[in-house]
Amino acid sequence: MKSLKIILGVFLATIIVAFASVGDKAPQKVKEAFAMKFPTVTKVKWEKENASEWEAEFKIGKVEYSANFLEDGTWQETEHEVDETDVPQNVLQSIKDGFPGFEIEEVEISESTKGIFYEFEIEKGESEMEVVVALSGEVIKQEVKVDKND
Repeated sequence: MKSLKIILGVFLATIIVAFASVGDKAPQKVKEAFAMKFPTVTKVKWEKENASEWEAEFKIGKVEYSANFLEDGTWQETEHEVDETDVPQNVLQSIKDGFPGFEIEEVEISESTKGIFYEFEIEKGESEMEVVVALSGEVIKQEVKVDKND
């Protein structure tokens, strides 16, 4: 009976360790690029974003960030949620003018190789949209979000 408990204990410990390390399988080049871009960050959760991209989730201070890197370590984007009061007035005005009656549900600031943008999740009744606005106030992208439960 004692050997069975030991065997089960070792088996469970192996499973726990295996599952805990699944998210840390990012390629070494990706991890090195992340360390160069964010040298003070030590705790990172990695996920495969798509076939060629990895996403790191981490905190700087109390703010949650995500950053995306290609398999070869090329940085693509970093984003984090911001308060609506931190968004420039001209950017907010673009949302108010372009999408009357919509309420802002969430705002993220996104820094990419193409520049800095604000990503809004807005809704009006049952309609939800994602809108990307440049610092100039120009709407770069708008996309109706489809509820996957329908």
